[in-house]
Amino acid sequence: MTKSAIRFVAVIDIGKTNAKIALVDLQLLREIAIETTPNTVLKNGPYPHFNEPALWVFIKAALKKLNAAQTINAISIATHGASMALLDDDGNLAAPVLDYEHVGPDSLALEYNAIRPDFSETGSPRLAVGLNLGAQLHWLFATQDGLKNRTRAIVTWPQYWGFKLTGKSATEMTSLGSHSDLWNPYLGTWSSLVIHQGWVEKLAQPKRATDILGTILPEIAAALNLPPDIPVMTGIHDSNASLYPHLLAREVPFAVVSTGTWVIAMAIGGRTVTLDPGRDTLINVNARGGLVPSARFMGGREYEIVRQTAGAGFVQPSSADVSFVLANFVMLLPAVETLSGPFQGRKAKWTHTEKNLTDGQRIAALSFYLALMTATCLEMIGAQGPIITEGPFAKNRLYVDMLEAASGRPVIAENTSASGTSIGAALLAGGLVPKAAFPHRVTISPTMDIYAALWREK
Repeated sequence: MTKSAIRFVAVIDIGKTNAKIALVDLQLLREIAIETTPNTVLKNGPYPHFNEPALWVFIKAALKKLNAAQTINAISIATHGASMALLDDDGNLAAPVLDYEHVGPDSLALEYNAIRPDFSETGSPRLAVGLNLGAQLHWLFATQDGLKNRTRAIVTWPQYWGFKLTGKSATEMTSLGSHSDLWNPYLGTWSSLVIHQGWVEKLAQPKRATDILGTILPEIAAALNLPPDIPVMTGIHDSNASLYPHLLAREVPFAVVSTGTWVIAMAIGGRTVTLDPGRDTLINVNARGGLVPSARFMGGREYEIVRQTAGAGFVQPSSADVSFVLANFVMLLPAVETLSGPFQGRKAKWTHTEKNLTDGQRIAALSFYLALMTATCLEMIGAQGPIITEGPFAKNRLYVDMLEAASGRPVIAENTSASGTSIGAALLAGGLVPKAAFPHRVTISPTMDIYAALWREK
């Protein structure tokens, strides 16, 4: 099937917290059906690892169910970064897929720091735990007996699921370009780490996200009642999937903020700045192979941590709560998650006694905190032009308004338009160029401007 004939694309979207399969209609540019499941981490075995067998059962069941309602024309895949699969001679996992938040790689940090490439070569900052794929590989090969010899191919995480569906192995540039230490984005080649450690022969060949990896295996198609000629796209890093529709539709400069467990800020065509690897800035590689100055923090994780201290469930702040927070400059200062983001090592604190705040006031201040953290990330990467926010935070009006106040630039909250991980991943298979949404400017309270300026000073 040619790309021009593809309309219904099943997108496998594996996030750090949840996994989903979305059926995307490329003519309507929207999700028409969704199946979801938690993405759990297992604590048994040699180290914490993702529950790959459960994810595979879910993927197959969801594909079968979605196809029963509407024939699938293609499959695309997007996953979180910082994960990879090591395959043995038989195509099975040579070792469980490491949870990148496991502290194991830190035990060999000194050894790894001595061999990793400089930021100037890779655009990849040195991150804690297993957030650098190079650190994962170094630790796994050093601590898991015989693993290096058992490993015949290493594939990045989206491409692992493509391998399961097609039998074709690959790596892909948006995943390799996401703080892996394995890729030189300026030259589009393996980094010196890969060459010096002798990993070139084990890493599967890199492909573009827009390439077709292969067609679905006959036995998979038969078992799931799928058409036998379904093309499977190579797959993409999830933040770059969110960026892709805007690369197709927008004129530069602009910035995209993808929100979820991680908040990823990406600048396209912004001003030239010197990135600071100590503040979690990096060079991403987009689906076209272009360089994307980026910054990030664990905003979704921080939201959940603070929300849980604000009582059971979500509390919608009232206008009185918001007015109180702004009038009294009630602020949450960074950082809730101290191992990543622009304020690493700093411990969060409130400017007012937290126990004296209502739940609504805490949530309002938390929303402002997340917006100000995002504005900080955008400033660090030289972002210019409109800011497009996607994911859960785009539905938070307080977050959007404060982000506009703090940045001084229009913010487009992509709640329902052609954007997001699933739409971007589906567009890899073809389809119409999405229309760019335009901002609906709001009148920002002068107090909000003052609040943002004071937060920066603290």
